[in-house]
This record gives sequence, structure tokens and C-alpha cells, in this order.
Amino acid sequence: MKVTGLALVPPPTAADLPKVTPELLASVLARYSRSNEGLAAILEKVDVADPDASIDRILKFVDYGHASIGGLTGGLAIALDGVSMWLAYKIFELAQMADGQESSTRYITMDASNLPAPAAIGIPDDLAPRWTAVMAKAFVAYQQAYTRLDALATANPALVRLPPDAKPAVVTRLLKNYALDRARYFIPLATRTNLGLVQSSRMWAATVKHLDSLPHPEARTAARLIRDELLKQSPRLMRHSHTEPSFEAQAAQELAASLQLGLARLSAAPLADDVWVQVDRTAPSWLPMDQPVSEALRHRANRYGYQGTATRRMRVSFAWNNMALAELRDLNRHRTGHRYTPFIQAGFYLPPEITHAAHQSILDEQAALTRELMQRGSAAYVYSLLLGAQTPFEHSTHADKFIYEAELRTGMGAHFRYAEHLSAALQAFLRQVPEARAWVIEGTAEPE
Repeated sequence: MKVTGLALVPPPTAADLPKVTPELLASVLARYSRSNEGLAAILEKVDVADPDASIDRILKFVDYGHASIGGLTGGLAIALDGVSMWLAYKIFELAQMADGQESSTRYITMDASNLPAPAAIGIPDDLAPRWTAVMAKAFVAYQQAYTRLDALATANPALVRLPPDAKPAVVTRLLKNYALDRARYFIPLATRTNLGLVQSSRMWAATVKHLDSLPHPEARTAARLIRDELLKQSPRLMRHSHTEPSFEAQAAQELAASLQLGLARLSAAPLADDVWVQVDRTAPSWLPMDQPVSEALRHRANRYGYQGTATRRMRVSFAWNNMALAELRDLNRHRTGHRYTPFIQAGFYLPPEITHAAHQSILDEQAALTRELMQRGSAAYVYSLLLGAQTPFEHSTHADKFIYEAELRTGMGAHFRYAEHLSAALQAFLRQVPEARAWVIEGTAEPE
């Protein structure tokens, strides 16, 4: 694992603007909120060449509960090379205010050389050979499925929903994606990937504190390396990034709950689709929802259009019983509201083009390894999962955000399985809010 901080510098067009470090920016804006002097007057009192005195004088407020000051540092960029897909998922789960990207499964190395050492992720020493063997077999299954589906798509392009005017390069890419997106369910969750995130010092401190409180060695290593990089840019605020008892206690409780549920429901068989949607339109008697849903939606030219109060005030919770980790990795990045999963394997998804029977041996071996790790109470059980593992996943937000997600994940270019999940949730939503049907556009996910 390698963690790198990226320091932002102003472009030439901003040469005449005041220059501040992240923490000096926070301190100046904090002072700005407690003064009527104006920004220029405050900056005149700051020695940019030696800003420490000003920073220390103002940032002490963070220690007295004024955590919002830590959000004034602007975006601090961090790149993490060679972390497991599980850790990338967990960081996105914790860093709900971050902007970020992770390497796509279409562009990373798919063989056992791209796995971390068992000891680095907490695999018990006596299970390390078994874990290594199961993961290697999973990669073999991936390569076999990809090779077969790639040849199938090449021989029969009609299987892929190609745009009629697609250029040769686009056709080639879409044919490859057909195989890549269906074989990916055999990819081990331990596979190494890269991600980059940008967020304020305040949010980085909270993220690192969470990571430092988890029982996974990889998470704690990442916490230390991220902290070391951020200390170069925000040394005072990052002192609030170490673990504390409340975080550790909740992490322990969540692990125990996942182990209990995971052992009860562990399966390598396919889990049939089920979706749950709950809409809450209640409002105070003295502040009723008086805008029709049609008026909240009809003015949009596309999914990015601004919606009205009727949908922005409507609460929506939605959940699937069987979200494969392959899809969860992306749906987990919708940042609004609260997202929750026990992160278990209650079933195993494979697309219609791949049968369970043809791969029953590796699926049974993988499930048995997961069971052994769970029975030992090991947090490292997550590294025995493959991307086809199906887990319950719940997201609570507001209707405008749900509508955006449903239109996005069924729209052009959406993965076929995203589209199936979001289509089911959208139809359940529209049964409860039928007046939205004329204005919400469900896509066809073409082309993939």
C-alpha cells in the first residue's frame, strides 16, 4: 500500500490572489466569521511566510467543539495505491462528504499477483495457504468466464446492445465490456485497487479516526499512512484523527452482528431478487407539503435539473436483499442520506450467461472458507468474499436524490445489474407515488 498526498497550487491566472495554506485558510475564514473587519484587513495581520502564530491562535477553537473550522481547509487530495477492494469500499462508506474515484474492474490486473499478502490483511497463519488457493481458483474461474464470453460476443455481436452508429473503437470496447461485466463476480474482494479522494481536513480526520478504530490491520495501516501524509498539509487538525473508545465499541458491535447474521445466512446459491421501498410524506400541520409532485418534477430538462419541495421534503428508504458486492461498490458511493449493509454472503449472484453448476466446486470452497473465518470471529472474513457475494443493502435519503439515482442507474451506459435493481426499486416507489410516473424517466441501460 502506498499513500500520497497531493498539494494544490494556484494556476497562473490566480497569481494575484492571496496565498494561504489549508490551515491558514481555515483560520482566516474562522476569524472572518467573528469579525466585521473584512477579509483584506484580516489578511494584513497575517504573516504568510510565518503563519503558525495566527493558525494556532484560531484553531484552538477546534478543541472547544467548533469542529466546523476544520471544514474550512478546502479539499485535501489523497491517492491510495494498492489497497484491497474491501478497503476502498470501506473508505467510501466512511467518507460520505468526499469526492473520489476508484479503479474500475475493467482496468486492473486480474490474477493472484494482485492480492495482498495474507498476513497484511489479517488472514490467520494456518488458513493462509487455503485462502491463497481459493483466491487463485477464483481468478481462474474469472479468466475462464471472461474468455468464453468474450469469444461469444465477438462471434455474435447481437448479444450486445450496440448503438447503430457506433464507431469501430466503440464497438470493440462494448464487446469487451460484455464479457468483463459478467465475469467480474468471480473477482476476490481482496484484489488490490487504487483510489483517490478529496475532502476537507475535518472530514479526513473523521475518516482516519474510523479507519484507526476498525479491527482490520489493513484499515489501521491506511489510517497511519493517510495521517502521515495529511500532517504535511494540516498538522493541527489531524491530531483529532486517532481512534477513540466510542468508535472502537461500535466497530466491535457491528462486526459481531455481521458474524452472527452471516453465519445464519451464509450461502453460495443464488438469492432471488426482493426490494423494499418506504415513502414518508408526512409534514407538520403548520408547514404542509402543498406543492404537487408534478410541479416538483416537470420543469427538469434532464436528471440534473433542480426539483421542487414536494420531492426534496419526501423521505425515501429503499433496500435490496441481495446486492452483489460488485454493484454495492458503486451504489455505496451515492453520498446522500445513510447507507447500511451487514456485509455478508446471503447468496451468490451470477448472470444468466454463467451457471452455478459449472462453478459449484469453487463456490463451495469459498463459502466454506468464509464460514471458517466467521466461526473464528475473524474480521478478515471480508477478504474471503468474491464480488458475487450477495448482501442486504439499505439506503435512506429523500425522493429527489432517489429519483436521480434511479434515472442514473437505469440510464444510458448503466451496468445491466444496476438497472435491474434500480428498476425494481423505482417501480415500487411509483406504486406509492403514482403522480411521479409521468415525470420520472426510467432508462434502458443501452448501450452497456
